[in-house]
Amino acid sequence: MIKMKNVKKIYGTGSVQVEALRNINLEVESNEFVGLIGPSGSGKSTLMNIIGCLDVPTSGEYYFGGESVERFNHNQLAEIRNEKIGFIFQNFNLLPYATTFENVEIPMIFKGVKTKVRRSRVMELLDRVGLAQRASHKPSELSGGEMQRVAIARALANNPSLILADEPTGNLDTKSGDEILAVFESLWKQGHTLVVITHNPNISARAQRIIKLKDGMIENNRA
Repeated sequence: MIKMKNVKKIYGTGSVQVEALRNINLEVESNEFVGLIGPSGSGKSTLMNIIGCLDVPTSGEYYFGGESVERFNHNQLAEIRNEKIGFIFQNFNLLPYATTFENVEIPMIFKGVKTKVRRSRVMELLDRVGLAQRASHKPSELSGGEMQRVAIARALANNPSLILADEPTGNLDTKSGDEILAVFESLWKQGHTLVVITHNPNISARAQRIIKLKDGMIENNRA
């Protein structure tokens, strides 16, 4: 699903340059659960942004689903992000004025899914993450664990092939974090591909493979 060849990412110009990623060679197969770890400044977020088509490499090649990302225009990249990749963030990124239902519905509105289908899909997803009874609640009325489950449901809205999560349990207590981990394991068993940036040892321990970054390079890539 994901293939990178000699990917580099450099920020800055002239004499002031920061090499955030250096010669990254990486493959992620469909239905893998991969944990991405490393200290602050190691390049994890930069790598995640490139995988998620939010940024592009300075040099090297990136293939998503067998196609070179370099060939895609802005509209095609936006389509990939909306339909093929589901994003989950540490801070949830929910719309505060929208209900749980509306937050999950948004990606399908952008895709142009018909109203009847959309509404059925939202309730199906909320039921899947155990929040069907909270459909009319706004984020301020939910716990941190519940907000993250809403974010997971939203990430699944258009049935993406890849789930990208950036510290998904970072703002949660231990119990809520374990609940989110159980949801991730369920998604993986259902056929989704997961790439998760994490400092949570429980996620690291349960992932199929761990990729460790240091100073912009892959230091370790192990099962």
